[in-house]
Amino acid sequence: MFKSGYRKYRALPVQVRASFWYLICSFLQKGISTLTTPIFTRLLTTSEYGQYSVFNSWLSILSTFITLSMWGGIYIQSMVKFRKDRAVLTSSLQGLIFALVAGWTVVYLCFRSFWNSLLGLTTVQMLAMLLMIWASAVYNVWAAEQRIECRYRALVGLTMIVTVAKPVMGIIFVLHAEDRVTARILSLMLAELVGYTGLFVYHMRRGKVFCSRRFWKYMLALSIPLIPHYLSQTVLNGADRIMIKNMVGQSEAGIYSLAYSISQVMTLFNSALSQTISPWVYQKIRDRRIGDISAVVCCALSIIVLANLLLIVFAPEVVRLFAPEKYYDAIWVIPPIAMSTYFTFAYSMFASFEFYFEKTRWIAAATVLAAVFNIGSNYVFIKLFGYYAAGYTTLASYFFYTLFHYFGMKKICRQFFDGAAVYKEKTLIMLTAGFLVTGFVFLFTYDRMWLRYGLFAVLAVVLAAKRRLIIEAVQRVLHVRKKPGADTE
Repeated sequence: MFKSGYRKYRALPVQVRASFWYLICSFLQKGISTLTTPIFTRLLTTSEYGQYSVFNSWLSILSTFITLSMWGGIYIQSMVKFRKDRAVLTSSLQGLIFALVAGWTVVYLCFRSFWNSLLGLTTVQMLAMLLMIWASAVYNVWAAEQRIECRYRALVGLTMIVTVAKPVMGIIFVLHAEDRVTARILSLMLAELVGYTGLFVYHMRRGKVFCSRRFWKYMLALSIPLIPHYLSQTVLNGADRIMIKNMVGQSEAGIYSLAYSISQVMTLFNSALSQTISPWVYQKIRDRRIGDISAVVCCALSIIVLANLLLIVFAPEVVRLFAPEKYYDAIWVIPPIAMSTYFTFAYSMFASFEFYFEKTRWIAAATVLAAVFNIGSNYVFIKLFGYYAAGYTTLASYFFYTLFHYFGMKKICRQFFDGAAVYKEKTLIMLTAGFLVTGFVFLFTYDRMWLRYGLFAVLAVVLAAKRRLIIEAVQRVLHVRKKPGADTE
């Protein structure tokens, strides 16, 4: 039986096997990080956990500003466009990121007192952050290349080694340190440096070009106009925790951060599905076959809906599992943040059109508006209702964010595809509305466990009756890169 199953597995196209392992890799990567959260919520006080979470928020913001997040949509569409020059493109991108990080490190060292005071971090923490920004960027470029070329063995192996090393080293460092927050940060930095530095050397030896004027100019020309977009996107992800710390307190920031971390487990579906589907979507746009996109993306959205509903249903039990009683109020923030992850995936599918046709001003304008709305609504509603409000302002911000990009996609279709419709609007509206209504219904049952479990039983019966449709949806997503025109070469 095992041999028969293995033969069937080996008979699958490499694209399907790669998609499967990317999903498993994302599960394990996020799963190990999440499973160790209870350890660190017990080793750190709520105040220390809040400090560590704020460090991560600044890490995301500064990483975006320093590296311009060039390994994302810009790199993927460049790999599709410049298929014959991928080695040189990749090595020059690594060189550009190295130069940017080195330049900003010099700027920091010249004015470190100012930056330390502004960000509320020590010199050791800031230098560790800069090294982490470089190392994680090196990994992200390499990982994107592996996914585009359907190479999964090395990606899964290295990711798992570093993912396991991070919490193990973190526990050892925290247990033997007086400054436990800095110890946690240094453990992450060391794991990433040891694990990822060799990838930089590999790309340099293979591409043999540190600075390609052609590709540096191309990357910077696309990336610089997107700085407002990436910064605003990071603000959407991290401003709430910083504002809670400053407006309410560090302990509340720690409680909210736990809820945010648990909810963001669902981003593993986003990343796994997006990494599988995005190159295929770009290829469909390139080949002017946008009619193929809707069915696959709607299936992926349905999978995300089901995964998030499971988290929302069992949020009280999950919080009890992951943290002591002092964190229990986090349950009221999990549903809106989990719902936000649905919109982050939907946005990426709409924005693919804007990235492909290099409409950087549209992308930046939409994201800046969403970020301004997020900060303004946080300022008003955190004052009125406390830190709980941040979860709901985040949901509202991502809703408008996705809506902006949807209309941007429609504008592009009118300009380049004679007004052809990519998605059936009725399907998107029904799926989105059904998800939001169901999620909030479960939220209002958190104080009535028997009612919550009863509703879940009804939902489980409905899903069991629709299991064939669910299986077909999963198969459709896993097979996207097997379809004609999905080759990357």
